[in-house]
Amino acid sequence: MQEQRGFDHAEIERKWQARWADAGVYRTPDDAEDPTYVLGMFPYTSGELHMGHVRNYTITDAYARFERMRGEEVLHPMGWDSFGLPAENAAIEHDTNPRDWTLDCIERMREQMQAMGFGYDWEREIATCQPEYYRWNQWLFERFFEAGLVERKASEVNWCPSCETVLADEQVEGEAELCWRCDTPVERRELDQWFLKITEYADELEAALSDLDGWPDNVRQMQRNWIGRQPGATLEFDIEDYGPVEVFTTRIDTIHGVTFFALAPGHEISQALAEEDEDVRRFVEEVADPEGDTPQGVRTDLTATNPVTGDEVPVFVADFVLSDVGTGALMGVPGHDERDHAFAEAQGIDIVPVIAPADGRADERARSAGNIEIPDVSEAAYTEDGVLVNSGRYSGMESAAARERLVADVKGAAEHVQYRLRDWGISRQRYWGTPIPVVHCPECGPVLVPEEDLPVELPEFVPTTGNPIAAVEEFVRTTCPECGGEAERETDTMDTFMDSSWYFLRYVSPDATDAPYDVARANDWMPVDRYVGGIEHAVMHLLYSRFVTKVLADLDMLEHREPFSNLVTQGMVLADGEKMSKSKGNGVSPLEIVERYGADTARLFTLQAAQPERDFDWSDKGVQSAHAFLQRFAELVEAFDPAAATGERDEVAEYVAREIDATVAAATEDFETLTFNTAIRETRSLARLLRRYREHATPHAETFERGLRAVVKLLAPVAPHVSEELWRELDADGFVAEAPWPEPERDVRDRERVRRLVENTRGDVRQIVDVAGIDDPERIEVVVAPEWKHRALSIAIESDAPNVIGEIMGDEEIRAQGDAAASYGQDLQDERQSLTPALAPEREYEALRRAAWLLEREFDAEVRVTRAGDASDDLAGKARPGRPAIRID
Repeated sequence: MQEQRGFDHAEIERKWQARWADAGVYRTPDDAEDPTYVLGMFPYTSGELHMGHVRNYTITDAYARFERMRGEEVLHPMGWDSFGLPAENAAIEHDTNPRDWTLDCIERMREQMQAMGFGYDWEREIATCQPEYYRWNQWLFERFFEAGLVERKASEVNWCPSCETVLADEQVEGEAELCWRCDTPVERRELDQWFLKITEYADELEAALSDLDGWPDNVRQMQRNWIGRQPGATLEFDIEDYGPVEVFTTRIDTIHGVTFFALAPGHEISQALAEEDEDVRRFVEEVADPEGDTPQGVRTDLTATNPVTGDEVPVFVADFVLSDVGTGALMGVPGHDERDHAFAEAQGIDIVPVIAPADGRADERARSAGNIEIPDVSEAAYTEDGVLVNSGRYSGMESAAARERLVADVKGAAEHVQYRLRDWGISRQRYWGTPIPVVHCPECGPVLVPEEDLPVELPEFVPTTGNPIAAVEEFVRTTCPECGGEAERETDTMDTFMDSSWYFLRYVSPDATDAPYDVARANDWMPVDRYVGGIEHAVMHLLYSRFVTKVLADLDMLEHREPFSNLVTQGMVLADGEKMSKSKGNGVSPLEIVERYGADTARLFTLQAAQPERDFDWSDKGVQSAHAFLQRFAELVEAFDPAAATGERDEVAEYVAREIDATVAAATEDFETLTFNTAIRETRSLARLLRRYREHATPHAETFERGLRAVVKLLAPVAPHVSEELWRELDADGFVAEAPWPEPERDVRDRERVRRLVENTRGDVRQIVDVAGIDDPERIEVVVAPEWKHRALSIAIESDAPNVIGEIMGDEEIRAQGDAAASYGQDLQDERQSLTPALAPEREYEALRRAAWLLEREFDAEVRVTRAGDASDDLAGKARPGRPAIRID
């Protein structure tokens, strides 16, 4: 990148940042009434901002500034997601402790954010690693415990041997099952863990997604998939010597096709068999691979009795059956389940079809006659619904009806909904997190730390492998709060997603000392109106936040059951098509961009490059273009002299005035929907128009200054420092950050048609000049279409008739045009699928007359705009609504 010259961005950035802070421009008073809550997902404290951060926080900052200028009170806070294993590892690597390392990182990142000019209410800043914050994690844990939503149990967990800690299912990535932090292959271990019972809210978490209209569809679908709601039925198969064993199935209609029964390796029957049968023991302990691509199993000497047919089928222990999914047992129907089919093929088990396609051949008479084509399931399972066959008295029934009938007929069967979602395991065997407020007493069992003793603060950090807290004997050894006997503190810390599951509530009252947040204020200020963050948080963070919000509502601590009304998942900043990262060596430092070009340039380029949801490639040329635009516009403002702008309010000025209104209206709509790239395009276009206006003629002072002020205001959310400087250059009062948002002075709802008309006309003139080889046109005549053609177009657009010519010719005035009307009617008939409304004839005439100066300036020719009645018959006959006739001499 080459060094750029122009206004001193460093000087104006320092000046305006200091003045904003002194004036408290971005402070949200505690007595604000339902402020617009704008929030970017708070960052992990890595110590350095990257371009993804800049994009995320520029989006929220621009929207917050826009709403503030519209007169809204705005809550726009910032904080730090500051617990986590990376800080612990970094502290060890740099021979320090996680707290000092993290606080240093926070200090650096805060300075970088302030250098970007982000308008945060820094008085509301929070850091999750501070005891003032994490005491409320502990307090909430205890409230959840008292509500029966906390459980401690032995569980097979995901274990990262490198991080030496447990991972939630959501933190295990890809088919290779790798740790989300270090890409180490994840193992399975059984440990005693603390769980929050998110599954008790599975129904509501899934159902309420339908009401989140302000969320992207793909995010809602990702949550649905993760929750994994499966309606089905439970029923029991009897296993000799062990009695009834419950299974869950979504396809009870296939029960006549059961040819085997399978148990998970961890099922209690499998464990009992492993003590007696060497083959089962070897399989359970040495062979079973639940993550493998091929289902494996071992046959036992047991059989299970089908509760419908009475048939006995062999029992297998199989690794594709999971202990924590369903009941840990399943009925195998290889004819109609792909996984069961693969297992049956490998084990030589019978495959029986019991469902046939319900196509036209399977009508009622065909079914009653047994004339149904049965599918061949020898090579692949038939997995669709259909018609039951080979199913005794249920044969011929549709799948849905059979499922309902079988649940009613089979003893012990019941409708049941199962979920893929599992309870949230929050235990982590690491230091840098919230201590779980529990004491383990040999006599009393797990006991909560009394509320008055919170927070349980972290002990001094001792670098060690495994869990450092467990090595601090003076922390671990304590007394039981109930019996006073010797006891030990819980040494696990909480999953850091606990920190982020409610942090948005802490911002409403960050200094609260008697509660995690002010409930009355939260009821007034919540939910978050605009929430912006990465798609990588679509499941974990957002799902946990929704769960905690619903629990708080049930604890009478919140009136709202959803935390975020509108969600934006911003795309990535790429370099040559790949995600920027230090490891790939393709990162761009925001600090370097700010130093060379200024924060406003970085902000402007980031927002104009693409819509927030889309990825975009970083471009040095794009950065330079954004910087050059700001320089040119600053020069335009600085050169404006109201005393010298003595032009009249003529048609040119009227055109400019209407374009100012059109730009304001369009950009406002774009800001409302966060489509900043099109808002910026509109703003830059208006700035170019003002420059052309000044070069074309002596501008009308009031119109020109209003245009300059409009551009400054439209730029203010995006490039706030330069905008403040230019606002002062225009002798305006106060901060532009607090100035009222511009509004159109006239009705410009037809602005798109006007613009399309003008641009199409200019394009047609260019084409004629080019094709005809006219080097130096002297005169351009533009003729608008006659009124009858406009009426004919309206009739054609509104008509539902197969042929519109008759309806058009039914109009007496149109019919009076004779062959011209019939010819135009035929054109409309041929083009009716692509017809669009046009401006009224007089509006076309006025719009083109006001825009004529653009043609005059471009071609240095006399331009005349004429109504059809004042033009030659030849030209008038060629004119059409929206496409005037053109003659060039």
